[in-house]
Amino acid sequence: MQGNHVNIGKHGEKLAKDYLKCHGYQILESNYRYNRFEIDIITRKADEIQFIEVKTRKSNARGNPEDHVNSNKMDNIREVAEFYLETRNWKGDIRFDIISILLNKTIELKHFKDAF
Repeated sequence: MQGNHVNIGKHGEKLAKDYLKCHGYQILESNYRYNRFEIDIITRKADEIQFIEVKTRKSNARGNPEDHVNSNKMDNIREVAEFYLETRNWKGDIRFDIISILLNKTIELKHFKDAF
């Protein structure tokens, strides 16, 4: 079961990257890690860096995918983002987004810009 969960997540991340590229985002990093935390995708568009959490589910029976990004996860993403920005001496604008993907009979992708 864990393997299937990982495969669903990786499939969702690929769909998210394809979507982002089609919408003019430059993919800077995928699965960027610092300590034990990770940011799924880091992009740049214009003069802004986006830190993107991707949540993929096969069903919304237990809530929509984006509902599973809790305050602890947001804090972890902020910590990794801070490290990333420091190591690159970035002083420009940043944004935290969520991409929600529901893999039901069709693929439903929602991009929540400036989600937290």
